[in-house]
Amino acid sequence: MKKKILTQDQEFKVMLLVLDKFLWLGFAVMALGMWTFFKQGLDALSTALSLFIAGAVILVLFMTLIVKEYAVLR
Repeated sequence: MKKKILTQDQEFKVMLLVLDKFLWLGFAVMALGMWTFFKQGLDALSTALSLFIAGAVILVLFMTLIVKEYAVLR
């Protein structure tokens, strides 16, 4: 079976789909941190803040990885 070769536009679209999933994951972790804070108040501040920071780290980490990978492919 012969492998198909993607065009640069097709590769970019696939990369955007993958990036979108990681952005949703980071947003979901940040939203869980916010929900924890609003639900439990100041008692869970450290847990909520940790979740919020973890979500932000996920967003920044995967964003830089994807941008760096795209810059190499170009």
